[in-house]
Amino acid sequence: MPVMPEGGNQTLLGFDFGTHKIGVAVGQTLTGTATPLLTLSAVQHKPDWARIEQLIAEWQPDALVVGLPMEMTDNEADNAPRAKKFARQLHGRYHLPVHMADERLTSREAWNQLGRAAHKDVTRVDAVAAQLILETWLETLS
Repeated sequence: MPVMPEGGNQTLLGFDFGTHKIGVAVGQTLTGTATPLLTLSAVQHKPDWARIEQLIAEWQPDALVVGLPMEMTDNEADNAPRAKKFARQLHGRYHLPVHMADERLTSREAWNQLGRAAHKDVTRVDAVAAQLILETWLETLS
């Protein structure tokens, strides 16, 4: 079970990692809720580190949460090693705690929540998936 440090409200950034785009959300431990922020496109097949750095400077998170791709069989999905590498890179670059959260079915739920709006702005799906990943992780704190 994840443990956050004592001392009031903590701000977190959540990431739905993909090789072409990364959904980002912000959340807090006080309410256990998160809000979708945006979806970043890859830059030369790599995360947009400059924009991630801007988001970290802007939101000053206490920790980061990255979705861990899982199959319904409870095995890690094929892209799990890439998500883990991204998590290690986040920790190495920003020296913040990085937690992994099961992201199973979050994209499907994001499509369901957005409905028709998802077809008009498909990039929003990744940000909502990041919100769901972060809220899933926050639920494990209680």
